[in-house]
Amino acid sequence: MNQILYKNTKISYSDTGKGNAVVLLHGFLENQTMWQDLVSELSKKHRIITIDLLGHGETECFGYVHSMEDNAEAVQSVLSKLRIRKAVFVGHSMGGYVALAFAELYPEKVRGLVLLNSTSKADSEERKANRDRAIKAVKKDYSSFIRLSIANLFSPDNRERLIDEIEKVKTEALKTPLQGVVASLEGMKIRKDREVLLHLTPYPKMLILGEKDPVLLYNDSLDQIENTAVKLVSFPDGHMSHIENRDGLKTVLLEFFKGI
Repeated sequence: MNQILYKNTKISYSDTGKGNAVVLLHGFLENQTMWQDLVSELSKKHRIITIDLLGHGETECFGYVHSMEDNAEAVQSVLSKLRIRKAVFVGHSMGGYVALAFAELYPEKVRGLVLLNSTSKADSEERKANRDRAIKAVKKDYSSFIRLSIANLFSPDNRERLIDEIEKVKTEALKTPLQGVVASLEGMKIRKDREVLLHLTPYPKMLILGEKDPVLLYNDSLDQIENTAVKLVSFPDGHMSHIENRDGLKTVLLEFFKGI
């Protein structure tokens, strides 16, 4: 892991392989270790950058609200340090929201975009209320909140089958400080709707969804790509395609990168 200072905040990242740059952005309660399996495969032909987002992994907290724009600027500080002018971005869940914020702030730096179990839509009023409830719950009982949140990301069919994997994800999630959890929930709650980027941006885009995703309902996610050139990939499982559909994900990502 490498580190840079961004506004007096330590940002942790890794830089592996050579070729066209691909930036992998993890989701809420995750960190860059989630990409380990993929990095070993993707870095054979590409330069793979992974970054711990604000308040996650080895990256410090930035404030009481970590907006998606704050995260995007932290990502840009890493890319600037590495002298990367243009990259393909793959964002899992919250990482997708950050990738979209980056694409809005720095459109000339985006070569391609993959939303992995993510959405371009803003939170509905119901989801905002759920974020507020989550903030109260995590302040009241941090450990229980984290453990339950992680288990609920997998499709019900996989919660038994992938029990060891789920425990590993929980272990990593429990490294996320309380401030990082709350600041990210606040930041996701206030994020902008960026559906327009799926319609008007010129670079290749792909949306990867889980048909049994307990967090982002599959059918509710489809209308954002109607009448667009966004490629849709559907997996039969939940919100954690990098674990539940690991081999299939490697294949579709490599194919997508090849076409750019």
